[in-house]
Amino acid sequence: MDRRSLFDVCAHTALGASARIAFKWASRDCKKEKALATATHTPARRIIHPVHAVLLASSLPLFLGALLSDWAYSSTYQIQWLNFASWLIAGALLFAGAALLWAAIDFFRTDVGKDRAGALYILVLLTTFVLGFINALVHAKDGWATMPAGLILSVLVFFLALFATWLGFSTFRAGATR
Repeated sequence: MDRRSLFDVCAHTALGASARIAFKWASRDCKKEKALATATHTPARRIIHPVHAVLLASSLPLFLGALLSDWAYSSTYQIQWLNFASWLIAGALLFAGAALLWAAIDFFRTDVGKDRAGALYILVLLTTFVLGFINALVHAKDGWATMPAGLILSVLVFFLALFATWLGFSTFRAGATR
């Protein structure tokens, strides 16, 4: 039994019918696919690095927690909610700043980074960081002096972070070049 037939037997027992058909089609028409792949031109996209993905996604729940803490503070007047929001904003700024630094280095390091989507991603991430820093300064005020500006800034920063996360993950396509 040669190597190909042994693989077909393993694929037949381990894979479902659709995977077996796709495998046989791909192995039979491999030359046609290579010719088609070289003939078509797709714009170069980057694969997001796993560390960059973690940094980018980590600020979102922290900004959401700060928003919910501000909302709880505006409803209950318990000062501890304001302390929670301040610490959550500080943590979110740490992750957002690291993601911004990573994105800026990646943008200026590669030729692929010269596209408009990458520039928009960095601009939204920078805006998120700057408004988040202003939000942290507003939260440094005493008690009720943070309201309503703190709550409004928390809403804006959360939606900017949501948009930056969505934009960051959508500009980097799976299966693309590094």
